Amino acid sequence: NVVDTTAPVIALEGANPMEVELKGTYTEPGATSNGGEKVETSGTVDTATVGTYTITYSAKDDSGNTGTATRTVNVVDTTAPVIALEGANPMEVELKGTYEELGATSNGGETVTITGTVDTATVGTYTITYSAKDDSGNTGTATRTVNVVDTTAPVITLIGANPMEVELDGDYTDAGATS
Repeated sequence: NVVDTTAPVIALEGANPMEVELKGTYTEPGATSNGGEKVETSGTVDTATVGTYTITYSAKDDSGNTGTATRTVNVVDTTAPVIALEGANPMEVELKGTYEELGATSNGGETVTITGTVDTATVGTYTITYSAKDDSGNTGTATRTVNVVDTTAPVITLIGANPMEVELDGDYTDAGATS
């Protein structure tokens, strides 16, 4: 009697292990068996949840021998939150004016932390940094440039009469001015 006790050998198509980004699309690459048997798959991949998933492939030949193979699919989150600034960037504040922080939001609803200061008593360029960290430890950042500028000309106040009269051949004494 000739007995077939050799199970089909399954060859996976594509990578093993395989990586899929969180909320991405998992496309099953498939598998083949060395004897041309139909390959069945079982298992699922939830791309909405970070984790490790196993897909099992099996093929049965005409003698009832079953071959199996598995693929590991890792759903990962490597994408940092995206931060959107509210208001202008860059922003201008007049010297001795008031800087009003307009804030920012992150696309995943993470808390945005704001660091940096603006000294409105000193002309210069200041950087405010916004950062947010997601549950997978990915950190997104954005910056706002705040320029403290002095565009207000001094106000000059004349001392004395204006217009002023001086007698012909008389002496003129400038009364001065203040700013």
